[in-house]
Amino acid sequence: MTEPDWLRFAREMQAIAQSGLAFSRDVYDRERYVQLRDLASHMMSAHVDAAPERITRFFTAETGYATPKVDVRVALFNPQGQVLMVREKIDEGRWTFPGGWADVNLTPAQNALKELREESGFEGRILKLAAVWDRNSQGHDPDVFSIVKLFFVGVLTGGEARESAETSGVGWFHKVKIPLNISTARILPHQVVRMFEHWENPGLPTDFE
Repeated sequence: MTEPDWLRFAREMQAIAQSGLAFSRDVYDRERYVQLRDLASHMMSAHVDAAPERITRFFTAETGYATPKVDVRVALFNPQGQVLMVREKIDEGRWTFPGGWADVNLTPAQNALKELREESGFEGRILKLAAVWDRNSQGHDPDVFSIVKLFFVGVLTGGEARESAETSGVGWFHKVKIPLNISTARILPHQVVRMFEHWENPGLPTDFE
């Protein structure tokens, strides 16, 4: 899916405004950055079902230098070569790899294992960083912010299936029996296929773009 130009422009305008407000001390420059943020909100509002004021509140919550957000995912495999997936409550019961936003004070791999434990009840060991992908260039539905997605491949070490506040199901799946109702906001079919390739060929280099 190709992103529309208006979204890329609005995202960049918001990032410039956010970074400018983080560092500028000149009152007039700050006024201009606020105006730029408001323009980004109006540009986005013209294409989505949300009032400019609502989008501005959303943007205002982002402070400091504007950088991509980091999402971590772990493709955990068992000895039978099945991959673990969890069913998301907030996405109409669609399936995905355990994961979520990276938390501070944890390494990316520690974040992945934390999400695994919290969402599935299983424990694992990270084997490799399989992919570093830009969400907006992978084919996901467009997002307001830039997001970097880290995909790890891991191996099961313990635990047992347990649903959580975020998940309503936990399951193991062979390559030819992956659920059709995947949470495409989080993972995409070709990414699932690629994680099986990394599991089957551990020497593959990390994918990046």
